[in-house]
Amino acid sequence: MSEKKKALFICLGNICRSPIAEAVFNKTISTAGVAEQWEVDSAAIGSWHVGRSPDHRALATMKNHDLPYSNKARQIKKDDFEHYDYIFGMDEENIDDLKQRAPKASVGKAKILLLGDFDPEQPGAIIRDPYYDKGSEGFEQCYVKCVRCCSSFLAKAQKNEI
Repeated sequence: MSEKKKALFICLGNICRSPIAEAVFNKTISTAGVAEQWEVDSAAIGSWHVGRSPDHRALATMKNHDLPYSNKARQIKKDDFEHYDYIFGMDEENIDDLKQRAPKASVGKAKILLLGDFDPEQPGAIIRDPYYDKGSEGFEQCYVKCVRCCSSFLAKAQKNEI
């Protein structure tokens, strides 16, 4: 078997959007029967929440959609740029931060991509941070966008279009 493809999902704190995206992609590859071909994780730009579980609203959203999740927040590290094939940011600020953090001495193998670029309904859309919302609606919207984006990304990856 060939080497696994590796995808890392990034958001600001790794407690809202990126855990949802990670869980959605894990379900997407499982449903497609290709889970054994992938390694999937998520991480944060900042270190504020390292070691913590996702926001309770993110966990509730994942539970509502039968997405198991038990990882804890971690911060992206330089090695991630060499280890992963694809690193997804949720918005343009994430992408800018990732490009600034990427090792400059080497050409890291990771492709830094905006997850919303794979949204077939709104290409280039950002996945808005729902952290400061009062309720859970923003987390549900994040989930819905992640489902569309992850499905579209996987289809393109399987056709070697990325």
